[in-house]
Amino acid sequence: MLIHRTLRSGQKINYDGNVVVIGDVNPGAEIIATGDIAVMGTLRGVVHAGSRGDQSAVVTAFRLMPTQLRIADQITRAPDENYPEPTVPEMAYIRDGRVVIEQYQPNREFKR
Repeated sequence: MLIHRTLRSGQKINYDGNVVVIGDVNPGAEIIATGDIAVMGTLRGVVHAGSRGDQSAVVTAFRLMPTQLRIADQITRAPDENYPEPTVPEMAYIRDGRVVIEQYQPNREFKR
């Protein structure tokens, strides 16, 4: 599914497959997808990739700052302390049973 707009608080997307947002995902907005989620903007809302248990699902964003991020059955949230805003695109995926967030590098194989 391609969404060509910013998702505002209270808006919820639930899709069977991959979701690409060209815009931002604001706090209070939610995306649930059975596949991957890519945000071509700032991700500040709640996302759940691999919602049917797909641990190979990936979340990417130009600025990855979610309120809550889930991949399959793994859940993480933003740290309590202030942290610098990302300056490069980032990706989140599951490795060794934990959600890992790192700088996005195109065409790179990554260990899970």
